[in-house]
Amino acid sequence: MRFGVICRSFTYSADGEPQNDYRPNTKHVCFQNAELSFHNSSSKPAGISDHATAICSILFGQDPNGVASSVGSFLYEGVVPQAQGHIYEFWHFVKQYIYAQAKPEVDIASVSFGQPVEAEWTRGIEALIEHKGMVFVASIGNGLNASDPSFYPGAGPNVLGVGVVSSVNAADAATKLSEFALAYPEESSTGPTADGRCKPDVIAPGNCLVADQEADRGYSMTGNWSSFSTPVAAGVVGLLMQTARQNPELSPVLSPDGGNCLLKAIVMNSATKLPFWHKGRLGIEDDHEVPLDYVQGAGMVNATRAHELLTAGRGKPGDIAAAGWDLNQVRQGLEYQQVYRITIDESSQKTLTATLVWNRHYGQTYPFKHLSDIDSDLRLEVFAIDPANPTRPVLPLDYSDSKVDNVEHLCVDIGTLPGYTVYEIVVSYSDLGAKPASPAGERYSLAWSVEAKQTDESILWYDLNADGIVDDRDLAILKNNSTAGQKAPGAYLIGDVTKDGSIDDADVQAVEANRNKKAAWRIDTVAVNGPVAASVVN
Repeated sequence: MRFGVICRSFTYSADGEPQNDYRPNTKHVCFQNAELSFHNSSSKPAGISDHATAICSILFGQDPNGVASSVGSFLYEGVVPQAQGHIYEFWHFVKQYIYAQAKPEVDIASVSFGQPVEAEWTRGIEALIEHKGMVFVASIGNGLNASDPSFYPGAGPNVLGVGVVSSVNAADAATKLSEFALAYPEESSTGPTADGRCKPDVIAPGNCLVADQEADRGYSMTGNWSSFSTPVAAGVVGLLMQTARQNPELSPVLSPDGGNCLLKAIVMNSATKLPFWHKGRLGIEDDHEVPLDYVQGAGMVNATRAHELLTAGRGKPGDIAAAGWDLNQVRQGLEYQQVYRITIDESSQKTLTATLVWNRHYGQTYPFKHLSDIDSDLRLEVFAIDPANPTRPVLPLDYSDSKVDNVEHLCVDIGTLPGYTVYEIVVSYSDLGAKPASPAGERYSLAWSVEAKQTDESILWYDLNADGIVDDRDLAILKNNSTAGQKAPGAYLIGDVTKDGSIDDADVQAVEANRNKKAAWRIDTVAVNGPVAASVVN
């Protein structure tokens, strides 16, 4: 596996020239056996970046004798320690690969920086993804505490954009590294983007133990930053690609024509939805035109479930298994709908999750204009059928039909209607009768799974500051968010415990009913401070 990491130089001259200090601290013992190569255009001596050191240790680090004063001794291992690491200075990568539209010598690239507006180089990344089959995973930004907007390239439509799941609010370092709470708007930038699209696509833990920037030993915690959740998510994508290399039946994942969409669909469909996940803005109904949660995306990356979904294999239109994926083509017109049919038993309630992904289109030459006139608007639907009684109506259960996103996502409870044991997942154009932008149609990826419905008993429904106990501090956050919601009805808010579409007295009563409930990790003898502030994004 050839893994690219694009890093900014730490310092720049007065005229904006990078000073070539973009490299990790390769003297550190965790890089002793790492296979790293460096790519830059500068004649200046190479320098070290603490940011690059942290990211590369998360990906490539290995140390059987790790020691940190905060946690003691441990085995340190990155997400993809056996991968070939190619570390690129940012402007070198832009000039050599993005502007030239040349595929670099890597299978996947991780980008842990960005800017709040789209630019030529971010659109160039979109074009590389579409035309060269590149896979890019990029951070979405660090929320209201750092900078509000979703950052490009992570906010780009073809990139897998990653937010951050915060650690629990514990005093013990080991607990902070092993227990995670929610994605909070203060620390993880949210959607929608300026043009109304959902981001992030997924979230991942971002508080990691990373190598010291200067010493040859030693580790420290990063804190909750999307810069460090991104290599975690990128590493999971890399592991899926490595699995596909070992099994020819999984080769569509590696296709230069839509493989990036398939990886994105699998990672999103297998993600774990945390408490308060809800499509779009706070409300009692899921928004059919907003496919994702504005802070969680499709949920938290789940490597085990992603691997299981990948290895479940491909299913083509027609009868399919309860889990799988497809890389296919859809044309405009009712007769060209792609229909996938699942049969289930009625023994228990289940959840059907389906994710549809396709690429936006960009020019291949500078300034890489967005070719919106040939973009496709696809639609994802789920229907229920009673196969034993053809006179019973086909029931439309749910649909996802965003006018601006190139992702559609559904999470539907099934198995509750007697006799309805067949479910159809339908991929089509949103406007079946419109003149097609392309006669060939659109390349798309679909991933799906049917699982037993989970009962969510997480304490995080009530422990809003994630300090391991439900108390007055959580009620204070809830009341603050309720007041904020009245002032800004369109805000992203955490605290709708009762799932009735608003934060009100019923939620206060639900939290009060769970007063003094404790998380398993809670240590009563240690004082824990610093509640999370009211979670609001306008």
